[in-house]
Amino acid sequence: MEKSEKTALVTAGTAGIGWETALGLATAGLAVTVVGRNAERGARAVERINATAPAHPARFVAADLASLDAVRSLAERITSEGPLTVLVNNVGAMFADRQDSVDGIEATFAVNHLSPYLLTELLLPSLRTGAPSRIVNVTSGAIGVAKRTFDAVEPPGGYYGFHWYGRAKLANLAYTLDLAGRLDGTGVSVFAADPGGAATDMTNGTLRDPRIVSPGLRLLWPLVRRKFERSTSGPASVAAKPSIFAATDASLTGRTGIVIGPAAQPVTPFRAATDPRVAEAVHRLSRRLAPLTPG
Repeated sequence: MEKSEKTALVTAGTAGIGWETALGLATAGLAVTVVGRNAERGARAVERINATAPAHPARFVAADLASLDAVRSLAERITSEGPLTVLVNNVGAMFADRQDSVDGIEATFAVNHLSPYLLTELLLPSLRTGAPSRIVNVTSGAIGVAKRTFDAVEPPGGYYGFHWYGRAKLANLAYTLDLAGRLDGTGVSVFAADPGGAATDMTNGTLRDPRIVSPGLRLLWPLVRRKFERSTSGPASVAAKPSIFAATDASLTGRTGIVIGPAAQPVTPFRAATDPRVAEAVHRLSRRLAPLTPG
């Protein structure tokens, strides 16, 4: 890539909301790098983007972002290539059964918070060099059911995938808003984007398993789930609009620390995510579990 190009990195960008986000950024004139695990899916994703004849060809880079070592390797590669204009942390996952990542960390927290946290921190030098630049972290309405304690990677009580997903997303939103304050005045703006949802593997699969919610919610879950599915049954192209808006819209120039809601407009942040005590607890836990330099 030429140094004059505006560049973007989109994680989990081979399908669904991530792919639509990558397409939107390519259409906006950015040279987009799509990150995903599967090389075949990655090649198809990039081919589809490039078929639209963007100003700069998109490319695919393979990385399993459930692995902290893979995150570090990706960051090292991107950093070596020069300035970065936009980082969209779109990666996310919900699990019906408790799983550990390759690092031995509970997978929901590892994928939904530690991975984007570590990638963002390691890419800050490239983003500062590429300023004015933007970081966009994808959040979720599931934060409303989250336990708000972050003394340990796993909260007290049993494992319930929907609640643990919401907790990891709450951790990441608290980090996002705190990071915005930390970077204010550097030329790096930080936003959260709530896609509202779309018909994805998560909504069509994991959400249909009643084990993902606590026993007290299971009797009501079919009703809650149907309401949730109605609000997340739209096309991924619509769900990607908040991320694209946060990454490119001129009305956000010079602004930071804003949550972009499903209608692609600023919304009031979830209150717990603005609590400095939550942010500090998340920072302590993140630094311990995902140190910027391994070992």
